[in-house]
Amino acid sequence: MLVEILDIVAPVFLVVGAGYLAVRGGIIADEPIDHLMKFAIQFAIPCLLFRATSTIDLAAAFDWRMMFAYYAAAIASFTVTFFVVKNFFKRRPGEAVGVAFAALFSNLVLLGLPISERAWGADSMAPNFALVSVNAPICYLIGITAMELLRADGRGAAETTRIVLKAMFRNSLMIGIGLGFIVNLGGIGLPGPLIAAVDLLARASLPVALFALGGVLTRYTLSKSIGEAGFISLLSLVVQPALTLFLGMQLQLPETTIKSIVLMSAMAPGLNAYLFASMYNRGLDAAASTVLLSTIISVFTVSAWLVFL
Repeated sequence: MLVEILDIVAPVFLVVGAGYLAVRGGIIADEPIDHLMKFAIQFAIPCLLFRATSTIDLAAAFDWRMMFAYYAAAIASFTVTFFVVKNFFKRRPGEAVGVAFAALFSNLVLLGLPISERAWGADSMAPNFALVSVNAPICYLIGITAMELLRADGRGAAETTRIVLKAMFRNSLMIGIGLGFIVNLGGIGLPGPLIAAVDLLARASLPVALFALGGVLTRYTLSKSIGEAGFISLLSLVVQPALTLFLGMQLQLPETTIKSIVLMSAMAPGLNAYLFASMYNRGLDAAASTVLLSTIISVFTVSAWLVFL
């Protein structure tokens, strides 16, 4: 069992570690890493998501029970984190939202997809892609709305709505997902050479993104916000997937679906947690510490969840 788990988890984190060591050792500078991440996020991963959503069985993938189990647990983690950070760590409301966003936005793309594919196989990824397709809209809608309502200099409802829509439609991942849905729902046939080109980019997406993720992690430090980072890591990596498991069982989801959403729920907070905090300049220290600490710890917690599942 241990060897099987290592076969699933180790390659993913070894690629992340290679990127980290390459930058830390001075083999690759920061600027090329930024270009690699830009290639992955703006070109390769959108191709991966386009191919997935253009061919997915939408009726089977988008089960409301699955969505409820995953996002109810994520929103609960966000809410609990907000109140703990605000009242125990004495953060201002806007800062508390910036920090709590890390408990909401798991790294479903860069970590969730490659680990899930290695664990369950490429033919069992429909629930994973369904979650990814709505993750950014749901999380950003919740995060931006909460921030605008609670920070002292928040905007009005109309301006907040404009910002949310702008964030959605300018997101390259959402563009890839949206185009995939258009092709899927419209029954549009694509030329073979175009599909082959998209598949080439898609195959490059996750290895490049994982390597770049390791390089990006060198910029973060475990600062004075280690307490907040530790709390969010525990909540995101242990409590949230446990709650997802409980809700999935209560809603009588198929066992294969439960395994998929629990493993996705167990992923560390993604880089979007830091980007969200940067967007509002609130809670950057805690967000950066959380991304780094939770990614390190997730090597062990994800392995433990795989053993359990």
